[in-house]
Amino acid sequence: MKINYKKIACLTFACGVLVGCDDFLDVDSRERVTLEDSKDTYKPVDFVNGIYGTMTSWDYAFSYLGITEIISDNADKGSSPSDPGGDKGILDALTHTSTVGSVEAMWTTWYKAIGRATYSIEYTESYGLTDEAYKNRLIGEAKFLRAYHYFFLVRGWGDVPLQHIDLVNRVPKAQVYDFIEEDLLAAISALPEKSEYAPEDLGRATKGAARALLAKVYLYQKDWTNALKYSNEVLTSGEYGLEPDYAKIWRAETENGRESIFEVQARGEAVAHGVQQYSETQGARGASGWGWGFNTPTQNLLDAFNAEGDNIRRDATIIFRGETLYDGRIVSNAVENPMYNEKAYSSANAGAGDGDKNIRVLRLAEIYLIKAEAANELNDQTTARDALNEVRDRVNLGFVTLTDQALLRKAIWKERRLELAFEHDRWFDLIRTGEAEQAMRADGKTFVVGRHELFPIPNAQLIATPTMVPNPGY
Repeated sequence: MKINYKKIACLTFACGVLVGCDDFLDVDSRERVTLEDSKDTYKPVDFVNGIYGTMTSWDYAFSYLGITEIISDNADKGSSPSDPGGDKGILDALTHTSTVGSVEAMWTTWYKAIGRATYSIEYTESYGLTDEAYKNRLIGEAKFLRAYHYFFLVRGWGDVPLQHIDLVNRVPKAQVYDFIEEDLLAAISALPEKSEYAPEDLGRATKGAARALLAKVYLYQKDWTNALKYSNEVLTSGEYGLEPDYAKIWRAETENGRESIFEVQARGEAVAHGVQQYSETQGARGASGWGWGFNTPTQNLLDAFNAEGDNIRRDATIIFRGETLYDGRIVSNAVENPMYNEKAYSSANAGAGDGDKNIRVLRLAEIYLIKAEAANELNDQTTARDALNEVRDRVNLGFVTLTDQALLRKAIWKERRLELAFEHDRWFDLIRTGEAEQAMRADGKTFVVGRHELFPIPNAQLIATPTMVPNPGY
């Protein structure tokens, strides 16, 4: 069972986008629904569902790919050489500027979700719910989702406005992280464990999801003590376990399964669009294909799998031209690109626009790798190796026995790449680890130090708010 997004469509009209036309960060009061001015009385849960619904939008299907994967050394633009995918070729070449559409789209989408979350919290607090546990749960879900979207913004743009405080002035990223941590700590206190949800609510944010995201937030700040603490809390909760077969993690049978900590739910019905066109944009292109062919694996990524002898994860991550997939689908030798992203493949829905495939956001293997990295930085190489080898053992790779901290650090970073390829973190990992310039050079791209660490503030935003300070180099 999955979250019912039945009311997302009507909430789009009720809430509007929660982002004003003149300022991507502003909230037009005319688009707000109150108990007094609405002909229908919307329940707080409807507004919380509207936050989740943002994550099923078209921008999450295409612009999202551009600034999380295609820009990195994991993926090429793909598709036909003559089809730029809007700005996907520009992002692939690292020649993006403040006018590229994908950057603007995700800046707007993530602030839209934040606006919905903030209003949802206000609405829930004032609605008059008498069930305090239920009320606090809804507020906890909204705070988790607000933190999740601010995490993308602070990793992508550095200093950003905190929407509820100011719409123009960018606060230091440390302050943004403080707010993210505050939201997640509140969510941990309010949310139930995954096992405590009723079947019809499976897929909502949980205590474990908030802990996992907080561990990741601390990882990105190099707060190793807290990254270790919260990863341990997830791992010892008894709520999760590694899926025995790595290849099955992205199949319908394991959605919201034992390894899943948080994933975007997809109903696959036209009213709510499921996850709109996520699978279609990445499906094999050409004769006997089922998609547009964007976001294709690089030779660089394939070489990394092969160098490690990592056949299991390679073959679960990459669709090869000419192969027969697990469900019997034959990938014709006539498809346009030699490789495609298998983690985006939907067996039942293939290239349909209204995708039925859940997008995995947080899963247990990453928490093991967060624990490994944090423990290593705290000079506990034994704990680091044990956590790292939990992940490697599943895919039949030899145990790492390194004792040198620097070498073990590199091994953990490599493991993150191979384990989490096409899960939308590679670019941000390269930035945080300082490996971006070298990695991009190895993939034939030029990374400009002092510029490419951050995305540009969208030009349309700067026009709307001319006093907002742009990022360096743009």
